[in-house]
Amino acid sequence: MAHDHHDTTHLIHHPYQPPAGFESPQPGVFKASTVYFPNVAAMRQREWKDKSAYTYGLHGTPTSYLLEERLCALEGAQQCVLVPSGLAALATVALSLLKTGDEVLMPDNAYGPNKALAEGELRQYGITHQYYDPMNPADLAARISERTRLVWLEAPGSVTMEFPDLVEQVRICQAHSLTCALDNTWGAGLAFQPFDLLGDGQLGVDISAHALTKYPSGGGDVLMGSITTRDSALHLKIKLCHMRLGMGVGANDVEAVLRALPSIGLRYAAQDRTARALALWWQSQPQCAQLLHPAFAGAPGHAQWQALCGVHGASAGLFSVMIHARYTQEQVDAFCDDLKLFRLGYSWGGPVSLVMPYALSSMRSSWPAHLERGTLVRFSTGLESAEALLHDLAQSLNQNLPA
Repeated sequence: MAHDHHDTTHLIHHPYQPPAGFESPQPGVFKASTVYFPNVAAMRQREWKDKSAYTYGLHGTPTSYLLEERLCALEGAQQCVLVPSGLAALATVALSLLKTGDEVLMPDNAYGPNKALAEGELRQYGITHQYYDPMNPADLAARISERTRLVWLEAPGSVTMEFPDLVEQVRICQAHSLTCALDNTWGAGLAFQPFDLLGDGQLGVDISAHALTKYPSGGGDVLMGSITTRDSALHLKIKLCHMRLGMGVGANDVEAVLRALPSIGLRYAAQDRTARALALWWQSQPQCAQLLHPAFAGAPGHAQWQALCGVHGASAGLFSVMIHARYTQEQVDAFCDDLKLFRLGYSWGGPVSLVMPYALSSMRSSWPAHLERGTLVRFSTGLESAEALLHDLAQSLNQNLPA
């Protein structure tokens, strides 16, 4: 049939199909909202919930399914859903499992936006919350009531880096038949296995929420989160809520994470080594009132980190320093501003080292007894050399925070 050269229909419906069997190091990227069905019968029979078929772009493509399965392998899970950010993962878990009249418990050192969600939208929906002492499992146990439905765990705590007794916390949740969800962004599936904490397959969290924005992406240029589980019924609850909320991720962002994922172990280990070198240096500086790095003896929760992650365990490229109280906030801010290699910015896990001062008193119910008084500064190591970063710290410290 001849085509009028002004008619582009033949371009849209061109019959050519490339030959099958192509393989290369990186997987193909499939972008779709509409997904074709060969016939009505197939349309009616296809099931997206178990990844056996495709129905609509929001429910998955070969590209998103592949990332989900690789993340399951990373974290030791069996099911996974992708969401637009780490915070979206936390919110989707809450909205999947909580209803009016329920209560959620979370550690007082939980990720700030998760606390804000509990204090904002969840409270408006009639869902209450309590903050428990992450370093006292008995406090968690004492706060559980007949209204408790979900317990958030975080290891280590946000900004202050305390490492809890995660094993005991999970045991408490199991004893009360409570769903426990872990923000596993720091551990990243590398420091410990969230679904098999003791290595015998007997004890693990129910849900692992992960900000893929951090180590899986590794570039500081992607926002994405994941929710992994081992229980199929729990996964289905999350997946159906995920569908009803219209949570979707862009195929190019999935591609970026797929490309970075093979090197996550190398990057995590390199940033861990650099962070320990910097933390060791800080430990000897008189301006440092307290080093907050779980791999260092004396840090809050060090024994728990060692028990879970091992003597030579992984510890990520993140630590905080409590600057001595004799220095003002303005002096600490000037120190941060005068750093050349450390950039001032939120998040972590990317190639560029970051610094961020925090007003801790506004982030906790009360000043934790295990923390010295002072101004807290968090550091995230990138992929620069430790020597260059140490030189940068020293020049700004000498200039702005004289001993």
